[in-house]
Amino acid sequence: MYVDLPQLSKRFKAFAEKECAGSSELYEHLSLKIAEDNELLELSSYVREGQPVPNLLLAAIHYLLLKGTVHKLRDYYPNLTERPKSLKNSFPNFKDFCSSHRDQIIPILGEKIVQTNEVKRCGYLYPVFSYIYEKVQKPLALIEIGTSAGLQLLWDKYAYSYNSDEIYGDKQSTVHIKSEIKGKNRQLSKNIPLVTDRYGLDLHINDLSNAEDSLWLNSLIWPEHKERRTLFTKAAACVRNNRYKLQFIEGDGVEKLPGLAEEIPDASAICIYHTHVANQMPPGVKHKLLANVKRISERRDVFHIYNNIWDGFLHLDSYINGREDNKVIAETDGHGSWFKWMV
Repeated sequence: MYVDLPQLSKRFKAFAEKECAGSSELYEHLSLKIAEDNELLELSSYVREGQPVPNLLLAAIHYLLLKGTVHKLRDYYPNLTERPKSLKNSFPNFKDFCSSHRDQIIPILGEKIVQTNEVKRCGYLYPVFSYIYEKVQKPLALIEIGTSAGLQLLWDKYAYSYNSDEIYGDKQSTVHIKSEIKGKNRQLSKNIPLVTDRYGLDLHINDLSNAEDSLWLNSLIWPEHKERRTLFTKAAACVRNNRYKLQFIEGDGVEKLPGLAEEIPDASAICIYHTHVANQMPPGVKHKLLANVKRISERRDVFHIYNNIWDGFLHLDSYINGREDNKVIAETDGHGSWFKWMV
């Protein structure tokens, strides 16, 4: 098997500098070290094609530690010890862990997929859906591609705060998402959109009543991110309490999209959305997804909310009465901590 070590090295460096910097000191430090270590780069090559390699390798190690694997590496993870040790000695322990548990790591890299069910991204989804609801004046039917465990399908069941103590959404919710709006602010509607259907599509649906699935989703949350972990736990409880409202379909979401749209009554506006999923799609699949959305628009109005097809910005493609309108609407933080309107 040919392994492109220079390309893998670039991916870890970019991950450290663009995603981890200012967010996870541990992952930033480890990723920069991995980028210079051919043995660990070779290990990371066992990640299945299309998956974000750094995320999956680090999640695999985190998964084994959360599962109870005993090793000195645990002493550097803020969520696994009360007083984490200095980062300067973390990498030798990380490499030793990978060497000692290589036979356990490789199957995880080949079988698991990155399905970070980041509930905080609902912080920027809620204003977008509110905008659509005000525009069409009819209920919304949701189709989420890459739904994982469905946490983002219940965005209307959460409470939100933006730059102040004022609360939007469901004020009684135990899930309270706080997100910063940078730059200019837009008037946010206080009307909670009505939702008629909630479909979640994914190659693998994560069942929150399944201990293995829950453990993997926890593994994808970075060690320092206590708030994300707390929100995940609360949102998971919300999903379990509202499971009867969700319709999960396992399989290729792009392929199933046109048929599913035909089942949704015309009284609802179709909203197709996905966050940080399209980066795992080959170019041909991305084009097919966009073509399928247009195909649906030939019969009815549809909205497509997404990022990572062409760039990292949040896009809203609207098809109303056969008229297409494409907007780049926001710059967003990968974990939903902030967003900046661009319209």
